[in-house]
Amino acid sequence: MKATVLALLLGLLLAAPAYADTSSAGGDVHVAQTLGDRELTVTLRRVTGVPGPLHVDLLTHAGSPAGTLRLSITGPGTSEGTAVALGARPGSYGGELQVDAAGRWELAIDDGQRVARIPFVVSEQPVSPPEKAVYLGFLVAGGCLLVAIVVATRARRGWWAMIPVGGAIAGVAVAITGAVLSTTLPLPPQPGAQVDADGVNTTDPYALAQPLTSDYSRQPANLSLSPTSLATQGKSTVTLTLTDGATGRPVDDLMVHDSALMHLIVIGPSGQLWHLHPIRVAPGVFQFPLTAPVAGHYAVSAELARIGGGVQLVRSATGIDASGPSTDTPQATTDVHVTVPEFTAGQPGTIDAHVGDAADLQPWLGMLGHMIAVGPLGPGGAQAAPVWVHAHSMGGDMTGMAMAAGSMGGLMPVNGDSAPDETVAAYGPDVAFTYTFPLPGDYQAWIQVERNYRVETIPLTIHVGPASVAKQGKHSVQARLAGTGTVELDVTPSAGATVTVQAVMPTTGYASGQVPAVATDVDKYRVAGLPLMTPGQWEIITTVRDQSGVDEHVSPVTVTG
Repeated sequence: MKATVLALLLGLLLAAPAYADTSSAGGDVHVAQTLGDRELTVTLRRVTGVPGPLHVDLLTHAGSPAGTLRLSITGPGTSEGTAVALGARPGSYGGELQVDAAGRWELAIDDGQRVARIPFVVSEQPVSPPEKAVYLGFLVAGGCLLVAIVVATRARRGWWAMIPVGGAIAGVAVAITGAVLSTTLPLPPQPGAQVDADGVNTTDPYALAQPLTSDYSRQPANLSLSPTSLATQGKSTVTLTLTDGATGRPVDDLMVHDSALMHLIVIGPSGQLWHLHPIRVAPGVFQFPLTAPVAGHYAVSAELARIGGGVQLVRSATGIDASGPSTDTPQATTDVHVTVPEFTAGQPGTIDAHVGDAADLQPWLGMLGHMIAVGPLGPGGAQAAPVWVHAHSMGGDMTGMAMAAGSMGGLMPVNGDSAPDETVAAYGPDVAFTYTFPLPGDYQAWIQVERNYRVETIPLTIHVGPASVAKQGKHSVQARLAGTGTVELDVTPSAGATVTVQAVMPTTGYASGQVPAVATDVDKYRVAGLPLMTPGQWEIITTVRDQSGVDEHVSPVTVTG
């Protein structure tokens, strides 16, 4: 009797519906925030059940003041806030909030002067047919066992009890079959983006659950600043407003892109760089702090991603003008050696930075390093520069962690692996950036890396020469994969030629540096160690240089798992 009751209870428990998202539905969300004097990385740990806890980690950088932040969430349910005390030492500090319903929520981080608001979604986990079979099978088995006991104790003929016992056995068989199938069949279709009658997106993009599957276009966003002029004395709060280019309504459909809702780049008149992550204070309204050390013009641009609109670089038409006495302090440099190649417009080149003497760099915003560049510089400075670059360091010693390049060169988990966060200091000291500058001229650039929880900025100047030699098309090139990261080439004619190879994955924007090919026989070359890091469609770009000029060939290849 006791065994039957336990079986029935087990069946009822297993038949309960699955709520929220699980490890198969999504992962943690990392959002960088510039909250006053603090540069934070806010991590929302995925919710594994509703009602259940939402773990929030706040990672502080070096120089962040100690203090207390108040965390609270608002949404379809109710939740009490919590306080997180930040120490003087940089690192991770955690808090926990209770989520009691699926739906759209908003995390508020209050430092006593300003409030950052981060939207997110807790979704119900769709149940696949095999999972439903498991729940139904155990429920039927438990019910049949209960009936069997009643029949066995009351019926005069004991064989009548075999009928519900047979039903219980069938129910267990169905449950076991469903459990086996649930591990092999694909997940059920995931919910896509929803649009209301006014055309406004009602599915929050910062979900802790499944990614959006709908695809629809989004107009470019318009960016406006207030104020557009300020004094050089003291820190000022600048308000940034995003409106839709078609409707004029506030833009509130930003996706978390490279661990931030928005990457704001501010370039000062004497070469200062600010890479900030404004806090969202209302739909389409963001704020960031700025101290203008010298009088002059400050150019402003924002990199963001809208649902269905892709990554956009939105530049302020006005920028910010500062007036008053100058108190400029040169940006700190570090023990770094940077090698800049002779760039040619339209041709890729790789900048190599050697930071420190140990492998102690930390991933920042999911990448080993960032490079910001503007140019060609003319009389109008950065405000008038036609090219703004935000490139990422790709490959290197992070490729061994099964990472692939993201849409802008960021790192995405492959085969279920999780990307390393800022608490991991085990990379470098070599950081490489591959980029193709489209126009000749002089560019101002900055390399940014994180070490000891401090983002270090290294300024440099890049000269890009004009494209002096046109592509000739006088060579025949055939490329084929010959093992992991190895490509064999047939190049004719090859007498007196220099052959280099570059690997490109068009769907993600990843591009390696140019690797010299080694001649193995007449008209035959071989390249080993190409960072073909993830399965998919790649392009092998072979460049042949000889006295006749430069010839470039593109060979598509497929990398399997």
